[in-house]
Amino acid sequence: MSANNAAHTVTPEKGSPFVSAWFWICLALIGVIAWFARTGAVSPRIANAAVSGAPRPVEYLLGWTHWFQFNQIMTVVMMLALTIACMRAWQRRPGHPYVLMVIAATAIVWQDPIMNWSPYAVYDPRLWHWPEDWPLANLSPTVEPFVVIGYATFYFGPFFPANWTLRRLQAGRPMDSFVWRHPLLSLAALIFLFGFLIDVMLEVTMIWTGLYIYSQVVPFGSIFVGTPFQFPLIWESSLVTLVMIPAGILCYRDDTGRSQAEKLAQRLRLFRARPALATFLVMFAILNLAYFMYGGAFALMKAGHFSTSVACPWPYPEAKVYDPQGYYERDGQVGPFFAGEWSTWASGQADGRPALNAPVPAGRCGAGHG
Repeated sequence: MSANNAAHTVTPEKGSPFVSAWFWICLALIGVIAWFARTGAVSPRIANAAVSGAPRPVEYLLGWTHWFQFNQIMTVVMMLALTIACMRAWQRRPGHPYVLMVIAATAIVWQDPIMNWSPYAVYDPRLWHWPEDWPLANLSPTVEPFVVIGYATFYFGPFFPANWTLRRLQAGRPMDSFVWRHPLLSLAALIFLFGFLIDVMLEVTMIWTGLYIYSQVVPFGSIFVGTPFQFPLIWESSLVTLVMIPAGILCYRDDTGRSQAEKLAQRLRLFRARPALATFLVMFAILNLAYFMYGGAFALMKAGHFSTSVACPWPYPEAKVYDPQGYYERDGQVGPFFAGEWSTWASGQADGRPALNAPVPAGRCGAGHG
């Protein structure tokens, strides 16, 4: 199979301008990040002027207070290792679909502010992040951090244990078995299983180390409800596989040695002279559509006011409380509050954040509670 795969690997045009372009794009992006990076709640849009420093009313995993720094450093180390691995893989097999998928799964990060807005994903303002008032970046409830650059390992990672398991299952079964007759369906089911488990382990760990919170969740199907560690288990860990599954299926190679993405790319007549670019465009388009579906599902929950459980106490006091629908104030959380972007029709409230009276003293987030 390996020889067959190598024979059918997409080979880009002479000189590999596709890879060269991505190299310069990445280098330029690093420069932009280095120039504009900031930490803390800087913008008046989110900053709580009444708080100095970054006191934390929550004790995180093992009582350690430097998890956010550790997570950032590990993200840099991981991305360096991934970049080196991709460069070596490309040298051995130019146009390798795995490398193209890593690039595509990283490139969908442009949607991340939207996907933080829809499920109420609020990041620690101390993380390195884009300026809070930049267009698109300002959709994130607090800040849009740089750690999300590691998307490729998250969305593409489940393919590898799933594909390995599928090959083991096929090896021990006759050719008329389900795993042989329907390999893509079998792979999708396995990616769902592995993706669900990986997402639970990863996200629960990140939340318990204070990297971010889900400030509001649907009570049903969620765990640690009402605490800063609440997690929409059924909803998030299931919906996130909407991106993982197509990422894996597009890289599955059949008996011809070609990946599904390469087969689809052959239909793009405009890019027949650039097969690597065509394969990337197929991957990028499908992943973006899948990611929109993920965010759209959470947006419907938001507009329907189903996410009624707030994370108490608000763990980032140097930032205003993100409360677009008034649930924090209803439950007695001390302000100041801010509604964020898209807090009217998109959030299911034509008149914007409701005008409430003073916080309910006996509310679940009030003094003496939480």
